[in-house]
Amino acid sequence: MGNISHKKKLKKDKLKEQTLNNMINLRMEKQNEKLKKTIKIITLGTGESGKSTFLKQLSLLYSKGFEKSSREVYATTIQNNLIIYMKILLRAIEELGIKIRQENTQYSKSFFSFDDLTTQSLKAIIQLWSDPGLKEAYERRAEFQLPDMSQYFLDSAERIGKNDYLPTDQDILNCRIPTTGVNELHIVVDDLPWTVVDVGGQRSERRKWMHQFDGVSLVVYVVALSEYDQQLFEDQTVNRLLESLDLFAKTINNGCFENKNCVVLFNKVDIFKKKIRKVPLTKCFLHYTWENDYQSTCKYIQEKFDKIGRNKKRVIFYHFTCATDTESMRGVFDVVSSTILQNQLNVGGYL
Repeated sequence: MGNISHKKKLKKDKLKEQTLNNMINLRMEKQNEKLKKTIKIITLGTGESGKSTFLKQLSLLYSKGFEKSSREVYATTIQNNLIIYMKILLRAIEELGIKIRQENTQYSKSFFSFDDLTTQSLKAIIQLWSDPGLKEAYERRAEFQLPDMSQYFLDSAERIGKNDYLPTDQDILNCRIPTTGVNELHIVVDDLPWTVVDVGGQRSERRKWMHQFDGVSLVVYVVALSEYDQQLFEDQTVNRLLESLDLFAKTINNGCFENKNCVVLFNKVDIFKKKIRKVPLTKCFLHYTWENDYQSTCKYIQEKFDKIGRNKKRVIFYHFTCATDTESMRGVFDVVSSTILQNQLNVGGYL
């Protein structure tokens, strides 16, 4: 009798264990389904902050990169930009009263007749860019509108001007094409499908942002540190870094993102490190009294953003990086991936 009772108990315990295992397996299957749903990341920030470069790096690291047809399109843009950059610099030396060498005046006068990169215009670019006056104008670019990466391309003008020129990955990462509308990149990271959304950062493009907020798993906000002494292209009275700070406040405190984790990328640290030695942070923050060195200024700026974005319902991760540096960005993407996985496990009740 006792033996029969013992067998029944064993059978009952085994049934309980099997039921528990089935429940765990079912929950795991459901969780796996949740994890396999497409992760949506939205990159936000002001114009020229480096959002599109973030997407390009993701494409290089997790997708097929840039095909030949795409490189050929970039080649045309880069070559045309050389003409544009030189015309901007030549207008600037006139407005700023900067003198150039006498032998280069003929090139400066005739350059505005060029619309395309030809043998003649290339020769003029190389000659003019070697002039100290043009270099001085570049150093004073905060006084007019000239992209930081223009130096990279002007330094490489001879290579870019070749008939068989095909842009390198680094060329493409440095090439700026203003984002209009909405661009999406579809990749797979750690067996999870990601959709990364890039929307234009210029003021005229921001009205389109709200339509992209639904279903966002993570916000990546990009800040161009190096622009602390520059004014907006759209409004010459507004400081670019202060505009970025104001936009961050409006964006991160939007009801859609109240409980969404965020990664803030303080971009263009390579340019910022050089600039902060010469240009004080008071150009942006009038009441700044800390030391004007790299570490102190970075800490101060981060605290400004953290004060605005701090919220018990979310975590904000800060990274100082250079979006054109693939190895630097690889580390950032590891953090982004870990953050997303943690979010998904939280949703499933595993953490």
